[in-house]
Amino acid sequence: MLSNLTGWHFLIILVVILLLFGAPKLPGLARSLGQSMKIFKNEIKSDTVDEPADKTGTTAHPDSADGTTRPVGPGDQTKS
Repeated sequence: MLSNLTGWHFLIILVVILLLFGAPKLPGLARSLGQSMKIFKNEIKSDTVDEPADKTGTTAHPDSADGTTRPVGPGDQTKS
């Protein structure tokens, strides 16, 4: 699809974008696009990294402010 585009085509597209958005708005537009991509990547990364569970189906949660952990089973009613 993009194999027929040459450097002149990209230059014309760039000029059209400059005319539509104006030169002063382009840095802000690029900055907001970069921030959106960073947020998107962080969300994708946080979705793929899950909390590991051991063989019994329990996970370790912080028990106190000093960072010690205790095993929590599926039927545990305490809030962490």
